[in-house]
Amino acid sequence: MERSWQRRWCLWLPPFPLLLAPAALFGATVALRRGLYRRSLLPRTRLPVPVIVVGNIGVGGNGKTPFTQWLVQLLQDRGYRPAVLSRGYGARKGPRPLRVDASLSATECGDEPLLLAQATGAPVYVDANRVRAGRRAIADGADVLVCDDGLQHYRLRRDVEIVLVDGQRRFGNGLPLPAGPLREPRSRLTEADFVVVKGEGKAGEVSMQFVNFRLRRLQNGALFEPGTFAGRTVHAIAGIAAPDGFFDSLRRLGMIVIEHPQPDHAVLGAQMLDFGDDLAVVMTGKDAVKCQPFAHSRCYALDFDVRLDDAFAARLLEKLGRGQKTARHPGLSAVQGPAGV
Repeated sequence: MERSWQRRWCLWLPPFPLLLAPAALFGATVALRRGLYRRSLLPRTRLPVPVIVVGNIGVGGNGKTPFTQWLVQLLQDRGYRPAVLSRGYGARKGPRPLRVDASLSATECGDEPLLLAQATGAPVYVDANRVRAGRRAIADGADVLVCDDGLQHYRLRRDVEIVLVDGQRRFGNGLPLPAGPLREPRSRLTEADFVVVKGEGKAGEVSMQFVNFRLRRLQNGALFEPGTFAGRTVHAIAGIAAPDGFFDSLRRLGMIVIEHPQPDHAVLGAQMLDFGDDLAVVMTGKDAVKCQPFAHSRCYALDFDVRLDDAFAARLLEKLGRGQKTARHPGLSAVQGPAGV
């Protein structure tokens, strides 16, 4: 169902008439809420360290998680102590904020927070209240906060806004939810500091490319070149917002794909990895953190590196350092960080 809605929104098919009224109401509510925050009629909180917000104006599938991983690693490389603030979609209810470590399960903290914690080693805090999570992170020693999927969390004041866009789907039919894919109107992009496009961007946008693909066996971490699987039929599992992009990536790497799309953040079990044959099972990095405990020897994750222009990294670090007496990081080498799908 989720996949069929995505396709309808992004193929410019006419919306169902019954959805136009709810979409108009949603758009008006979003505009009203943002207006109240901008006029300080709803309270906003400024924390004592820089806050970088990473998000999107539409539904998922824009490369936000790989970008966030790249960003955290960039900050670590430049001497910062970043912490990630996440809502932890799909996490089990419990005391908040929850500090994520590699020993937790995706059920306890959410798949994306667990992936980011394992991939970067940075502290990740799960809490729908980002201000509360931010205060805990600062108390634990963080000197910069990365608010994952926090564009619409206006209560927390931010120093840098980065919006992710899918270069192929862009903004679909341009309508707000549920008639279209947009959480906020396209005009919102003019207020962001950077617009990062997964794929080829337009003028004024930053292009993000996924490169250096490899397959990682879940049981032991062994790495394999994609050519090892070229011409072979594989089962492909993708519990992400836009699974078609993952399946297309496998095909471009030469694999014959049997698609098994799942809802975004779907709970996966061992039985879902058993297809009654001896074919390899390839999944996204986000699904891999959920399947790690029960994966069999034919389960692999598709990993890759994220490549962004060095000039973008320099501008981002410069903006982050404004207001300080001296620049913390005057030099900048080539930037490329590993990330799972």
